[in-house]
Amino acid sequence: MGCYDCCVRCLASVPYASLAATLLCYAGTALFCVSAHQALAQTETLVEMHFARNIQDYVLLASFIKYFQYVIYGLASFFFLFGILLLAEGFYTTSAVKQKFGEFRSTQCGRSLSLTFVIVTYILAIIWLGVFAFTAIPVYFFYNMEDTCHTINILSETTTSINQHAWVCMDARQYSLLPWHAMPGKACGMTLAAICKSSEFFWTYDLYIAAFAGAGVMLLSLFLYLVATTYNYAVLRFLGRKALRC
Repeated sequence: MGCYDCCVRCLASVPYASLAATLLCYAGTALFCVSAHQALAQTETLVEMHFARNIQDYVLLASFIKYFQYVIYGLASFFFLFGILLLAEGFYTTSAVKQKFGEFRSTQCGRSLSLTFVIVTYILAIIWLGVFAFTAIPVYFFYNMEDTCHTINILSETTTSINQHAWVCMDARQYSLLPWHAMPGKACGMTLAAICKSSEFFWTYDLYIAAFAGAGVMLLSLFLYLVATTYNYAVLRFLGRKALRC
C-alpha cells in the first residue's frame, strides 16, 4: 500500500490543466511555425511565377516574408520557454504538492510571481487573438481563388466561347500582396484555372490551413493557461492568507 499511496500522491500532484495547456501549446506552436514558414516561401514562388514579372514589384512582399520567417523562429523559442515556465509554476502552486509538504504557505514573492504570469498570459492571449485573425487572411485569399477557379471550370464546360470566362480574374493587388503598378498583378481565365490545378497552389493552400489551425490550438492553450494561472493565483492569494491545507 505504501507504493500505491505514493503513486496516487504523485498523480494527484500533477497540474493537469497546465500540462494539457503545455501539450497544446507545443503542438500548436510546431504546427503553426512549420506550416507558416513553408507557406510563406511557397507564396513568394507563386507570386514570382504568376503575378509579377518585375522583381521590384514584389520586393516588399519578399522582405516581409523573410522578416516574418525570422519572427517565426523567435516565436518557437519563446513559446517553448514560456510553456516550461508555466508548467513549472503549475507544479509549484498545485494544492496537492502543498499537501505533500505540509501546511500551505505562500510568500509575497510567490504571489507576485503568480500574478505576473496571469498578466503576461492575458496579454499574450489578446495579442495571439490578433495573430489568429491575421492567419485567416491568406486562407480567405486562397479560398476565393479556388472558388474563382471553380467558376471558370463551370463556364468552360457550359460554353464554347473563350471570352465568356476570360473576364473572371483573381487580382493579388486587391489583397495588398502587390502594389497597384505591379504587372500583370492578376490572373484570368484558363491561366488562373491552370494555377489552381498546380501542386504549388494546393500545397500552399493546405499549409495556410494548417497554420490557421495551429494558431487556433495555440490560442486555446493560452486560454487554458489563463484559467490555470488565475486559479493558482487565487490559491496563493486567498487560501495562503489563512494558512489552510488545500
